[in-house]
Amino acid sequence: MKIYTKTGDQGQTSLIGGVRVSKHHIRIEAYGTVDELNCYIGLIRDQEIKNEYKDYLKEIQDRLFTIGSSLASDPEKSKMKIPDLHEEDITFLENQMDEMTATLPELRNFILPGGHTIVSYCHLARVVCRRAERITVHLSEVSYVDEMGIRYLNRLSDYLFTLSRKIASDLGVEEYKWIPRVDK
Repeated sequence: MKIYTKTGDQGQTSLIGGVRVSKHHIRIEAYGTVDELNCYIGLIRDQEIKNEYKDYLKEIQDRLFTIGSSLASDPEKSKMKIPDLHEEDITFLENQMDEMTATLPELRNFILPGGHTIVSYCHLARVVCRRAERITVHLSEVSYVDEMGIRYLNRLSDYLFTLSRKIASDLGVEEYKWIPRVDK
């Protein structure tokens, strides 16, 4: 099987279900941004972090493929059975955040991204996740989107923020707190 099909040379692509849409269609933007997020998660997994984090991130990547396949499907035409998310997937993220937060100092300020390359990668993934969420919410206003995917993306961005703090703590890296400058 060849990787190239030449069917997209005119600026269109097919959704699961066969419907052709422009490559700038909001549905394509949504699953393309989820794919971009998945790449950043892979980048974090490639770093020198605890194996348990790598295992959790691999599970998250799997869930992102699930969300991507849902977004890539035409909700009215696709008859293909695609994987789905479960409430436990969201609960997993919440439980992991609770465990990490229990070992971290109380959050009293906004945190500026940085301090270590791995921490910065977590923040990059977080902001791409927020963008994926925004685009998916926008899509849901004009077409069917499984609300579980939106909830998962929302929780995942919080998870990535918490992971950035936990990795900073594990590495002994100081968090850069944002102290607003206010003129008197």
